[in-house]
Amino acid sequence: MNNASDPVTVVVSVDGPYLVTGPVTVEYQVIAQDDTGASWTWKRADPVTTGSRFKLCRCGHSGNKPFCDNSHLREGFDGTETASRATHGEQAAVTDGPTMSLADVRSLCAMARFCDGHGDAWSAVESSSTDEARGTAAHEASHCPAGRLVAYDKSAGGAAVEPDLEPSIGIIEDPAVGVSGGLWLRGGIQVTSEDGTPYPVRNRAVLCRCGASRNKPFCDGAHRRTRFADDRLPAYDATADGTDTVPTPSV
Repeated sequence: MNNASDPVTVVVSVDGPYLVTGPVTVEYQVIAQDDTGASWTWKRADPVTTGSRFKLCRCGHSGNKPFCDNSHLREGFDGTETASRATHGEQAAVTDGPTMSLADVRSLCAMARFCDGHGDAWSAVESSSTDEARGTAAHEASHCPAGRLVAYDKSAGGAAVEPDLEPSIGIIEDPAVGVSGGLWLRGGIQVTSEDGTPYPVRNRAVLCRCGASRNKPFCDGAHRRTRFADDRLPAYDATADGTDTVPTPSV
């Protein structure tokens, strides 16, 4: 567990890797499907051993994924950052419902497909006068790894409906689609730009690790388009195993 004296930080280096500092759990996280084939839970897979300082690949070419092996130098990787420095709230389009609202920053979509597992989060918010719809909205929004979607509970004074996540880094695997996803920052990890400017801290964020995002350093789902895959990994099973590494908030 992290504490205030041991913060975890990620610094984006110029055309190079992510520089991670601090004691943090790193492990593969698998998008798991329910019996209807919908993305519905997250399951923990292989842990990754690190020290208190390490470098994670962001060009997509390392032969030692998820770590950097300086392949960005050979590949001439252009890691120019293009993401907004504005807060989530400043960027978001808002869907309003009777008891909930939903803030959506489309540019942050990591293509994990939790938002439309059973119905969709937007419709659930619009129908949030019922307990079933409120539960669906809370589950689908809170399981979005990138925090593209943030639900708010009007009956709780407009509080954000956020899962309780310890600071950790999940390396996303999507076996149902056959691709590897981005680096999932959980629990409010600070990301700092190559020019020293901190990005707004969020409970959920996904960094690009395929090198092809148009919203660097954040994932925009480009791994789906490029069919990015970590070929060193075993064939993870996409079937839900009854566990979930993201606790659905109560609403």
